[in-house]
This record gives sequence, C-alpha cells and structure tokens, in this order.
Amino acid sequence: MTISSRLGQLIMAAVIAGMILVPLISRSEESLNLVSLILIWGLFAVGFDLIFGLAGMLSFGHAALFGAGGYALTLLMTKAGLGFMPALAGAGLAGAAFAFVLSILALRVSGLFFSLLTLALAQLAYILASTKLRAFTGGLDGLPGVPRPELFGLDFYDNRTFYYFLIVVFLVGLAVMALLRASPFGKALRAIQANAVRADQIGFNVQRLRQCAFMISGAYAGVAGALLASLMFYISPQMLHWTTSGDVLIMTLLGGKGTLLGPVLGVAVFELLKEELSQITQHWYGILGLIFILCTILLPSGIAGLFAGRRDKGDAR
Repeated sequence: MTISSRLGQLIMAAVIAGMILVPLISRSEESLNLVSLILIWGLFAVGFDLIFGLAGMLSFGHAALFGAGGYALTLLMTKAGLGFMPALAGAGLAGAAFAFVLSILALRVSGLFFSLLTLALAQLAYILASTKLRAFTGGLDGLPGVPRPELFGLDFYDNRTFYYFLIVVFLVGLAVMALLRASPFGKALRAIQANAVRADQIGFNVQRLRQCAFMISGAYAGVAGALLASLMFYISPQMLHWTTSGDVLIMTLLGGKGTLLGPVLGVAVFELLKEELSQITQHWYGILGLIFILCTILLPSGIAGLFAGRRDKGDAR
C-alpha cells in the first residue's frame, strides 16, 4: 500500500480529513490527546520502518534516539535559549547523530547480533541518563516544563492549536518518507534487504546505505521524541527504556512493515486498544500482547495486508 496507489490515496485522504475534523467533532481533551499521541508515534513508526521494513534491520536502539531528541529539544530551549523550531531541528540532528554513533558499532554485525547490540547500547544510554547524567536529565524524576512553540502569535499551549501543528509536522514527515521510499535510495534499501551479498556485488555500498538509513530513521525518532516531550510538558529517562523500542516494533508489525501507511495504522490500533484496556484492567499490556500474537497469526502482513489483498483481487478481476 503506497501513496501512489489509488487505494493509498483514498486512505490518505480519509486519514487527513479525519485528523482535521477531530477537534471539531469532539470537544474532549482526552480524545485530542489520544490522536496527538497517534500522530507523534505514527511519525516515529514511519521512520522506524525505513530500516526495519525496507532495509531489513531490527533495531532495539530506537528508544535511545527517541529520548535523545526529547532531551535535545528540552535542553536547547531551556538552557541554550533557542526557539522551538531551531530546537526541533536540533532534536532531529541529535537523533541522527546518535544513530550515526550507534551505527558505527552496531553495523559491524548483522541479524540477531545487530538487534542485541542495539538493545545493549540503548539500555546503556538509559542507565547513564538515569544516573551519571542526572544533572542534565533530571534522573528518574525527569524534567518538567518542556516548552511549546511560540509562532505567528498563536497560543500553542492551547491543545487544539498544538494539535494542528502536529498534523503539519506529521504530514511533512510522511511526504518526505514517501519520496524517500520511491527514490533510488529506497529501491537500493529493498535490494539490500532481499540479498545484501548480491547488492554488494552489483556495486551498492551496503554499509553506507544502511548507515544513511539508520541516520534518517534516527532523525525521525528524534523529532518524534521532541514532540512527545512538548506535548506532555515533561521528559524522563523512561523514554530511553528498551520497552519504547518494543512498542514501536509492535506498532509497525501490527500495521504492516514495509508499507508507508501500515505503521500509522498499527499505531492507531495500538493506542486505541491501550486506551480502552487500561481502563478495564491494570494487566492491559498482557492482553494487548495476546491480541498482537493473534494478529500476527491471522494477519502476517499486518492490517495493511488486508487492503493489499483486496487491491490484488480487484486487479485480478
């Protein structure tokens, strides 16, 4: 399912219309906060799928990139005195820079060893943020008072105004990712995922392409982490915990890896289930895990696979 397909365009139009209408349809702050979370995590998942769905690398280090972006925005605004937009750009650069450092170490191995090494490095970052770096991170207590934008005279401390800002950032991120996926770079990543040895033999610089993908994915994670910190007015080292990487992996698989809109659909389903189940039982995560297992068995291609299957049947007719 791609933006260029007719079905993808229809789904995209419906998604955009739905997002714009949310504040008009519902006056509930809870609903607005839920959809805001979907936008932020959707941006995170779209970036994560670049290396997972296209390049075939399973990273458990994205929590560190997510948290790095959140802390970068917070410190650049509160300590360095930068405005929101330069700080947001700095958050993306922080995520990309952190990803570059991780890639130097992690891309020396592949497969399971790559996943385990990214997990270990991310947990190291979490431990350092919780202990040795608490003068900058606030330790386990975190840092309150993360600012929001001050642009065009608008009040972004109003959740509805900030929500529309999130829509703009999300759509820009989605459009950039669509272009990347359709570009020679995206096609090269698919070739590497299919057969890295053959891709290397025909002239692709496999290591460099993987590193670039990791850095772009890191930039998306950094921006998403910054937006989450601003939405919540708060950041803590918990953002760097490995469970954050686990959540974005589940979201991506649930929606359908290797697709543009699949990860976004997965985020929406995950957040909606989380919202409902958490009101019923404190063991909601376990129930969510069982639902995920069932979906993996019944929908191996994720939710996006349902639409792809229908499209294929329509083409066959």
